[in-house]
Amino acid sequence: MVLSRAATESDENVCSTFGSRYVRTALPKYEIGESSIPKEAAYQIIKDELMLDGNPRLNLASFVTTWMEPECDKLIMESINKNYVDMDEYPVTTELQNRCVNMIARLFNAPLGESETAMGVGTVGSSEAIMLAGLAFKRNWQNKRKAEGKPYDKPNIVTGANVQVCWEKFARYFEVELKEVKLSEGYYVMDPEKAADMVDENTICVAAILGSTLNGEFEDVKRLNDLLVKKNEETGWNTPIHVDAASGGFIAPFIYPELEWDFRLPLVKSINVSGHKYGLVYAGIGWVVWRTQQDLPDELIFHINYLGADQPTFTLNFSKGSSQIIAQYYQLIRLGFEGYKNVMENCRENMEVLREGIEKTERFNIVSKEVGVPLVAFSLKDHSFHNEFEISEMLRRFGWIVPAYTMPADAQHITVLRVVIREDFSRTLAERLVADIVKVLHELDTLPSKISRKMGAEDFGNVKGKKVEREILMEVIVGWRKFVKDRKKMNGVC
Repeated sequence: MVLSRAATESDENVCSTFGSRYVRTALPKYEIGESSIPKEAAYQIIKDELMLDGNPRLNLASFVTTWMEPECDKLIMESINKNYVDMDEYPVTTELQNRCVNMIARLFNAPLGESETAMGVGTVGSSEAIMLAGLAFKRNWQNKRKAEGKPYDKPNIVTGANVQVCWEKFARYFEVELKEVKLSEGYYVMDPEKAADMVDENTICVAAILGSTLNGEFEDVKRLNDLLVKKNEETGWNTPIHVDAASGGFIAPFIYPELEWDFRLPLVKSINVSGHKYGLVYAGIGWVVWRTQQDLPDELIFHINYLGADQPTFTLNFSKGSSQIIAQYYQLIRLGFEGYKNVMENCRENMEVLREGIEKTERFNIVSKEVGVPLVAFSLKDHSFHNEFEISEMLRRFGWIVPAYTMPADAQHITVLRVVIREDFSRTLAERLVADIVKVLHELDTLPSKISRKMGAEDFGNVKGKKVEREILMEVIVGWRKFVKDRKKMNGVC
């Protein structure tokens, strides 16, 4: 006699996840579900969906670290439940942050005595760091204007048009006029002379970029400092400089030590740097350091005691994890000056390998500079049939994520591809990327222009009179943007 019974929900505990009902049931997307599901099923279903993300190691658009040593991964997981703001409860973590601040400030040549404590703070990234530095400049400027009996309601900040969007956010959120130095073809960073000319009595600071997002180039902070010193002597304004070293702050000290960009220059009052870029830590850590304690107004620092002892705080948020701070300290003591220098030299050499490989195709102009952040930005020489956006799209088939974008005003007619060289991008990967770019070029050469196919000859090619190359290029860019926008409206996988 065969005994049988009906299956119950508890039987699912002995089934594999793919043998359960959860893989054939639609998951909640807009409202929390009525009932629980097993932890194994929740993990597997989410993990499977995340497979459709790109591979972080092949994401060559990002400056952010995508690999760390297993020992540091272990430290991160062991401290992931610590809230950094609980300084009294986690005093050692607070001490590790202070050590990082002191090390970074001295790396940037802050004028500190042997046992003197640096002024700085850890943030969730350079965006928060820039907001804090900007607020300090604004408050110092306002206090000075109030003391002089002058209006203090129209502050402005001078930057290049190549700045990261966080500077635009700062200006809009905190009501500061953003005065941008426009770019020009062949010169894609802020011109120091033009920046100095735009400074007036309401300028709270001039922001210089050590490592432009667009092409990795270091702006000439030394030249800017010299021009402002002269202008300050003539006007009595005392306009300071902030250096946005988000990308270049952990590069220049190790492979360009002779370059003067930091606190060696008297007008540089604060510097931000991203620990999660070339500081070699996973996303979620930035730093801002000030030249002296006087450069950070005391009224911006809050003191709280409801978590225990008196705790000074100067951040835009409150709670945040401790893991990235601990990871930054790990990297600083694990690598030391020698280790960071080796990593940055490797990045630079692999950048040169990639640059030479791209140049050998004879199809591209190199837009990036040899001195700067290790990246290669390049643009097609001939846009008659295809453009950078098509190359970017086709490289996705090989797994590469290589962004294509247009330059800011007044160089928006220039389109470039950019490959960021990180610690985990080896020479082998550089050579393979060049081979895949060559494959894409050969395939594109066999295809008619996608723009003309999509828009039709009457929309794209039937133009009265002879067009200059720039007009043709702008037409291609506008057409491709329309094509990509239309593709995004379609269902299915592109």
